[in-house]
Amino acid sequence: MLDESSLITNETAKRSKFILKMKPESVILLSGTPTAGKYERLWSQVQLLGWNITKKAFYNSYVVTEWVENGDGFKREVITGYKHTEHLKKKLASYGCIFMKTSEVLELPEQTEQKIFFKSTKEYRYFIKNSYLMFDDVELVGDNSLTKMLYARQLCGQYHKEKLQGLRDLVESTQDRLIVFYNFTAELDVMQRVLNDLNRPYSVVNGQKKDLTAYENANDSITFIQYQAGAMGGNYQKANKIIYYTLPLGKGSCDMWEQSKKRIHRIGQAKPCFYYNLIVKGTVEERNLAALKEGKELTDELFKNT
Repeated sequence: MLDESSLITNETAKRSKFILKMKPESVILLSGTPTAGKYERLWSQVQLLGWNITKKAFYNSYVVTEWVENGDGFKREVITGYKHTEHLKKKLASYGCIFMKTSEVLELPEQTEQKIFFKSTKEYRYFIKNSYLMFDDVELVGDNSLTKMLYARQLCGQYHKEKLQGLRDLVESTQDRLIVFYNFTAELDVMQRVLNDLNRPYSVVNGQKKDLTAYENANDSITFIQYQAGAMGGNYQKANKIIYYTLPLGKGSCDMWEQSKKRIHRIGQAKPCFYYNLIVKGTVEERNLAALKEGKELTDELFKNT
């Protein structure tokens, strides 16, 4: 049995290679997000189910691609759509695949998402225009698309004073348990600093620490979870509210975002679930949220138009 089979969608990863070499007599694959809207992610999973179709044949049969210029004189193949999807579903069914919505299996409480907007700062706008910024003894140099994306996100997160105040206001509005998802260690530091005088107990789940004492024992606790460490696993149904201080971005971000919602919306949850997306309007964050809702991942090409 493989719980969360979407974790082997990258067949070149060590974990995937190890699992795909196994020859089990019977297989059960479980996943809430087996494809995240991307059928190409099924190939490695169906190998375990006994469908020995080659990756090339799978793509030729069901995936639509085209070659596009990447800006430096070379072309790369990108996925633009899918074909013969009904045949694919029938083929999957013949190998035992059953796709069901959570609502068809379990009676779970209602989910409500809310966007809380903040204005972009003059610092953000200056950085996007000039790829450089010096403020408060901090120097940001976006000399390539990766560093520019990174600093643009930080200007919408740890350096955005209005958003930090908005986080504080939201936390002060309730005494319920809260889950807060974040990306960078610096974000955790500034959030804890801003919330420190509220005297709320907190837990932390990240790459260096997993302390759930406050979550388990305090009704008014705040649990800070770094996406990479806790979005894909963990049971936090004692809470029914999630705050997204910043959004995940990059490979696997769609899966992480969708899976993060399920940390509270699961068996044992008796209350309606609320999700608060703190978004800086007119920035990379707004584009990223739109991409995640469409089951896509924000790319360099989309960012260049921000």
